[in-house]
Amino acid sequence: MSALIEQVAAHWAFVAPLLRKPKNEEDYDRLVAALDELLEWVGEDEAHPLMGLVDIIGEWVEAWDHQHRPMPKVTGVEALRYLMREHGMSQSDLPGVGTQSVVSEVLSGKRQLNLRQIRWLAERFSVSVETFI
Repeated sequence: MSALIEQVAAHWAFVAPLLRKPKNEEDYDRLVAALDELLEWVGEDEAHPLMGLVDIIGEWVEAWDHQHRPMPKVTGVEALRYLMREHGMSQSDLPGVGTQSVVSEVLSGKRQLNLRQIRWLAERFSVSVETFI
């Protein structure tokens, strides 16, 4: 047996709870808590020795979310309404879309967002342009 496998075997009881894909909500919650703790510890350091563990757990959590908590399909206008609410914005706070009346027409479905407006909104809210398409 290699020295690496011997080390893993010696420490397996301690790391095994973190190295299992979630099979239920309890497993998922445990991994999310561990991921939060790891991210606090690792911070922005992409070269941190624990970054590989962050990546593994992050992928498992994301896969669980996609399978068990899929994002609802929303239109670009619904996304815009949500973002405006979250940011406490009114129609006049979106000059890159147009005047307040233009924003009102977009929100009511009378007018569609054009590419320039979508790009502006994506930059304004720091989201992907696909959010509004």
